Amino acid sequence: MESLINYPCPICSSEESLSLNVHTSEIPYFGEHTEMTLICSDCGWRHTDFIPSEGQKATLCSFKIDSVEHMSIRVVRSSSCTVKIVELGLEVEPGDNATGYISNIEGVLNRFSDAIGIVMRGAIRDGEEGIEQVKSCEELLQKIDRIKKGEENAELLLLDPNGHSQILHKSAKSSELSEEEVSALATGPQIPVFDSSEFEK
Repeated sequence: MESLINYPCPICSSEESLSLNVHTSEIPYFGEHTEMTLICSDCGWRHTDFIPSEGQKATLCSFKIDSVEHMSIRVVRSSSCTVKIVELGLEVEPGDNATGYISNIEGVLNRFSDAIGIVMRGAIRDGEEGIEQVKSCEELLQKIDRIKKGEENAELLLLDPNGHSQILHKSAKSSELSEEEVSALATGPQIPVFDSSEFEK
């Protein structure tokens, strides 16, 4: 379902240019959820997020990756979720332009690889001053490649203050985050919030 909404674009401030696409579906281990995508027809900005039909608590979801078969496990990451790979010391916090996505574990690892690749290319341009950083990036990329091949283990963590993120596997573990843990987390972009029930009519 697509609706025009009376709200300025958070990027270009254009009035009456935002449309909202709403789609509800069922995902195993996650339940019914609403996918909401905001799109600006003027500047092309878009924001996607996933909202469970039932209220959720702030959640830590974890999964131990130790097999190549785990690469296909689906991951729902909302725009408020911090993603970590403990053993590699890698962490991605939701920034002002964060958006939600549905992928799999391999896709999450590829996103880390892409980010590391950007950092490494910048370090290469720095010449001798960036040599150590290039080496560190190469080591991380090699470790990620070994994880994808099932040759090295790692733990994937999703920390979501809104509880909208999940690793969709029966062996994934979920626990409630404490108030102190939640207060230390980034919460993602500040965008208009809508009640999905408004679009079910």
